[in-house]
Amino acid sequence: MCAYRVLVVDDSAFMRKIITDLIVRDESFNIVGTAANGKEAVEKVKELQPDLVTMDVEMPEMNGLEALPLIMAAHPLPVIMLSGINEQGMKETIMALEAGAFDFIRKPSIAHAQDIEQVSKALLEQMHTAMQAVRSRLERKEANERKAALEQAKKTPQEKPPGQAVTEKRTGSQASTDKPPVVPLAPSPAVSAQPKRDAGKSVPATAKQETKRQQSGTSVTAGRIEQPAAQPSKSVQASTVQKKEDLSKGMGRTPGQLNSSNAAAGKSLHGKDKAGLVKPEPRKTVISSATSTPAAAMPQVTAPTVPPAPKGFSLKKGVHTSSFRKLVAVGCSTGGPRALKTLLERIPGDFPAPIVIVQHMPPNFTRSLAQRLNTLSPLRVVEAEQGMTLETGTAYIAPGGYQLRIVPGAGGKYTVSLKMEEARNGHRPSVDTMFESLLSLTSLERHLVLLTGMGSDGAKMMKKLYDAGVQSTFAENEETCVVYGMPRSAVELKCVRHLLPMQEIAPKLVQVVK
Repeated sequence: MCAYRVLVVDDSAFMRKIITDLIVRDESFNIVGTAANGKEAVEKVKELQPDLVTMDVEMPEMNGLEALPLIMAAHPLPVIMLSGINEQGMKETIMALEAGAFDFIRKPSIAHAQDIEQVSKALLEQMHTAMQAVRSRLERKEANERKAALEQAKKTPQEKPPGQAVTEKRTGSQASTDKPPVVPLAPSPAVSAQPKRDAGKSVPATAKQETKRQQSGTSVTAGRIEQPAAQPSKSVQASTVQKKEDLSKGMGRTPGQLNSSNAAAGKSLHGKDKAGLVKPEPRKTVISSATSTPAAAMPQVTAPTVPPAPKGFSLKKGVHTSSFRKLVAVGCSTGGPRALKTLLERIPGDFPAPIVIVQHMPPNFTRSLAQRLNTLSPLRVVEAEQGMTLETGTAYIAPGGYQLRIVPGAGGKYTVSLKMEEARNGHRPSVDTMFESLLSLTSLERHLVLLTGMGSDGAKMMKKLYDAGVQSTFAENEETCVVYGMPRSAVELKCVRHLLPMQEIAPKLVQVVK
């Protein structure tokens, strides 16, 4: 069994030792090197070409936030950030997630053995999830290429792509002595452009029915998933050698080998890791699970600067009133900060409903997330507080460590209720808890959104709300999810009406709500 190759980056030799010891407990991972700062990390990634990187946020010479875009531009791969709990570290962690980091964990306290164990469990879980996301993306890419090749093979000779063998032209006299030409069969109906889902899993009936609708772009009916209209499939390079070369760029190499043949890149995935997950054919270059942009097409990225923290509510345009009849509730986890940035940047400041958000994140980090999003969105974005009255044109981030509910208040208003209850679905805050509080708010027009994230938090309560009459339900589709877990669970429960790529959710949500 081939182990995944991991590079550990931290300016503290003692912390590098701790993180290394935690990782090697799992035989699915192997430490191929360490680095003491971001500059050294960039060089080591190019030299060692690991499958995954754990990287400290705050380091001398070049910190993790500065190194991340350089790594992602040259060699996209999952990067898990290790963050301190100081304010600067939390701000930079949020910005690192925006820049393409897969996820983050807080650094363990070396004074408490129990804390080290908790961090170890969380780190290994994230590492397995990251590699599973990479495998899923590669499987989907291979499936799309096979489907495109099949479509091309069904086309008529006149439609064959350049480079494909063409029958030699004959003169009139030659043609007369030859056998009559064979009339080609009529081309088969176009194959749906919707990428295949995970092999071996059943496809929801609503998704199957949607395939026909995509061909014509017709509007959805209640209870059916709305997806973007099918796009024409791209032509496949006919040259076999060129095709293998292109594919090998997005695949990888065998750990421990400096060279890998192009033929190895086209092989199917095999083997299992310790967690029972299917392991891929060892690869040379790992595609980042946080972005679908190919490495060759990725522009050079510069590290963002840390903005000053806003004090209180920002003075943004738009009407902020506690009188409303519509409410939007959003749930997300792994990959959420980047998805929320995409969502909230596209919603106008005069949005006629409050937006309540549950992002799985530890205490204090949610405040930094709210402050960062407030600088980027036309909306006013705040961390929710106990008793806070909801207003239009405002997004509320549930604070880490609390379960958030929306409850009716005096004068027809709605307020935030925060309680330090037990974790639900392993999370506090939990999307299911927040969604559940909306069941009794029947006087409100409720709109539900599930974005990228591992697990199934939020899906069960979305189903209950859907069955209770809430028809405005959104989920991010597999193609743009960092981890297609929470949205997939909702789709399988057949309670998603709009299944869309991340960049299309905000425009559609604005259209539906307004």
